[in-house]
Amino acid sequence: MRNNIDLKNELALQAEAVSAERNEKPRITKNMDTSDMITALMPEIKKALPSVLTPERFTRMALSAVNNNPVLKQCTPISFLSALMCAAQLGLEPNTPLGQAYLLPFKNKGVLECQFIIGYKGLIDLAYRNGDMQMIQAHTVYENDEFEYELGLEPKIFHRPAPSDRGKPVYFYGIFRTTKGGCGFSVMSKADMDLYARTYSKSAGSDYSPWKTSYIEMAKKTVIRRALKYAPIKTDFQRAISADGSIKKNLSVNMSEVRNEEIQAENEEDAYVLEEY
Repeated sequence: MRNNIDLKNELALQAEAVSAERNEKPRITKNMDTSDMITALMPEIKKALPSVLTPERFTRMALSAVNNNPVLKQCTPISFLSALMCAAQLGLEPNTPLGQAYLLPFKNKGVLECQFIIGYKGLIDLAYRNGDMQMIQAHTVYENDEFEYELGLEPKIFHRPAPSDRGKPVYFYGIFRTTKGGCGFSVMSKADMDLYARTYSKSAGSDYSPWKTSYIEMAKKTVIRRALKYAPIKTDFQRAISADGSIKKNLSVNMSEVRNEEIQAENEEDAYVLEEY
């Protein structure tokens, strides 16, 4: 005798087939779990997935994200799948120790939705896909390190880490160099970074905020983004980072073309993270 799970999956597949024959849009209900939801939307998901990613791999990514953050089950299904599709099309693995990308619950206008966040390492990976980029790095400067920088017509930066007992973080900087020899950097003090977090993340003090759980990584991401404003970045990279911090409610073969929903937290407790653009 087949178990209930097998029967449930078979019925879902039959429903999908019937919907396809009738050219009907798949129905999503609140009672669906992640697997059922993906099954119901599989025809649309297959159209939107990049060729290097199979539907099975996409499903595993979804289940892994939910297992790592069970609150994602409470998000609207389409915002969750849209955020996951953004990660998939950019080739970034969400909610893993790799730190490439995150799918985060965000209470937007009173509704719990899924927000897509590009991680520090994901941002570097995307930038390296630009053929003109030779080197991108971000570093933390500690109070016992040797550190100097100058701006102006002849900018320069020098950092020699202390061999031990480096102390507390005092600065963060991101640097890049292109294949043609161009370079640039951005520096922020710890105090400036704290102010930035309070300004652009209404829940910076929340236990769930990346600024609370991964402060160093968020700080490095911030200085890299600021440094790359002066880099010869291609349009594809600009499109990619336009998805950072977004909430979307549609699937497409090009998620960068899907409109970002307006994000508005009702109060500080509802907010998750609001990045500067």
